[in-house]
Amino acid sequence: MSTRTQELVSFLKDHGGVVRFTDILKAGFHPDSLISLEKEKEVEKIARGLYRLTHYTFGSHPDLVAAALQSPRGVICLLSALAFHEATTEIPKRVDLAIPQKTHANRIKYPPVRFYRFATNAWKAGIEQREIEGYKIKVYSLAKTVADCFKFRNKIGADVAREALKIAVTEKNIKPKEIMHYAKICRVDSILKPILEALS
Repeated sequence: MSTRTQELVSFLKDHGGVVRFTDILKAGFHPDSLISLEKEKEVEKIARGLYRLTHYTFGSHPDLVAAALQSPRGVICLLSALAFHEATTEIPKRVDLAIPQKTHANRIKYPPVRFYRFATNAWKAGIEQREIEGYKIKVYSLAKTVADCFKFRNKIGADVAREALKIAVTEKNIKPKEIMHYAKICRVDSILKPILEALS
């Protein structure tokens, strides 16, 4: 392995093992370095314009990073957001991404992704910027995620939504009025209000 390809491996490691091709070029690496690493099975292409190290212990949320890089307008939502906030016992089988209504969903081969189309005002509300492995990703706040879970309870399960609400209030110290703020935006305030009152 040449010095330059070793430097590219270090660059990939510094970025959580997953890097966009455009970022590799911007960092001053020649495509030949990437091609040689692919031939040596050190790097693999996991999606269009997205590469990862094959022999690497990934950080805590590699799938969220990989999905976010491929869907710039996508916001981590529902089960994936609950898992990120450690507010569920469920293990997501895919990455849940919210996109605005009438927005084109990027075709993503890896990781498995499920897109949800949110009304514009609901999509904009409660977005947090978080940094994972040096990348900024968009994820909904826990209060917003709880409201979303009740909105999509028929798809993710009412029990999951109720458990998330309980964890948010009793363990994560999320204020009920904050949850109700997002519940009104998601039009589930009439469902959430009696459940919250029973918890307090």
